Amino acid sequence: MSKDFLALHGGTPIISGHLAAFKSVGEEEVAVVSDVIRGGILSAYIGAPGPGFMGGTKVRQFERHAAEYFGVKHAIAVNSWTSGLIAAIGAIGLEPGDEVITTPWTMAATATAILHWNGIPVFADIDPETFNICPESVAKLITPRTKAIMAVDIFGQSCDMPALRALANLHGLKLLCDTAQAPGALVGKKFAGTFADIGGFSLNYHKHIHCGEGGILVTNDDRLAERLCLIRNHAEAVIQSDAPVDLCNMLGYNFRMGEIEAAIASLQLTKLASRVESRQRIAAELNEGLSSLKGIKVPRVSDGSTHAYYVYGITLDVDILGVSRERILEALRAEGVPSLMSGYQNLHMLPMFRHKIAYGTKGFPWNSPYCSNNIQYGIGLCPVAERLHSKTFLGLNICMNELSPEDVALIIQAFHKVWRHLNLLKG
Repeated sequence: MSKDFLALHGGTPIISGHLAAFKSVGEEEVAVVSDVIRGGILSAYIGAPGPGFMGGTKVRQFERHAAEYFGVKHAIAVNSWTSGLIAAIGAIGLEPGDEVITTPWTMAATATAILHWNGIPVFADIDPETFNICPESVAKLITPRTKAIMAVDIFGQSCDMPALRALANLHGLKLLCDTAQAPGALVGKKFAGTFADIGGFSLNYHKHIHCGEGGILVTNDDRLAERLCLIRNHAEAVIQSDAPVDLCNMLGYNFRMGEIEAAIASLQLTKLASRVESRQRIAAELNEGLSSLKGIKVPRVSDGSTHAYYVYGITLDVDILGVSRERILEALRAEGVPSLMSGYQNLHMLPMFRHKIAYGTKGFPWNSPYCSNNIQYGIGLCPVAERLHSKTFLGLNICMNELSPEDVALIIQAFHKVWRHLNLLKG
């Protein structure tokens, strides 16, 4: 059948084969890994006081490289960004029952890192255009038990960090930033993730750069950096102080990055700028090709900021279109458009939060004497995030593919084809 017919209805798809998957490693990575293996030292950490406490040569080299690259005093490598989040929450001295305000529109580890220290996640709604946490929503949720704000630079651009910083300063709160998806994005001349007391980036599969599994924490605070290093490597066996404030959250872990991962990560960091530029080129081409379609709002980049485009996030006006997002997704997928996603996480809707069951079956820590507020989760809590998740958000995970200008042109053709036939998707 002709390409004029929707592939969903038996026509020929615009994209007939699979577009190339993004491959982030090459012969350079093979070379640095071979050097580590030939050297025979795959990890040099020792969970005790001494020269091995800070890890091996490659880990330290990567940390120096990252600190210089991102323009911070301290960069601390960890074996995953989930480990980084747990370490960050612990480092600020969270007490059981303390509240941390964060976004529901993120990967679960952002919130479970809070629960890990028996803190209470409190979810603020998000901005409908940037999808980042809304400072006005945060302000309404601050209580005497609030300890910190955990911002998340979702999909590739920074939150409104000046507004969040002002809130944190006004109320004496710590400001943390989960920049897993936005390494290399800028706010002015500074990198996203570096405005917080502690920030950091993910280095795992399908991110802009990755070393298999890994993460990097960044901070300009000497004491926080020390506590992050302690939590990373069996703090309880290392810390010498008897002071309760120093011992707080010093149940340490093995969050240590190996030498192979560190060598890869340091090399990958040299490729970050070109990777971000590639995603920005793809996004600019998509913007030009899709902006004219009715009922589509392409990503908005905040003034003075850049976007790293981990995800190219579109908002659909389903009322104008008269077609559900699910039907549009079905038609686009039939045309061969890759890496499409509908909605995103809405953490406050997950069973663990709705039923408040984390440790054991009795509702701890929410039902403990440390939790002073009746924190509620579930539908209606974050209406902007809920509508985006259930009805209007459509994302292209452009980090998953190597998209040439010709590939992007095909994706744009597929959208235009589906939009020409929207009337056939109604009902």
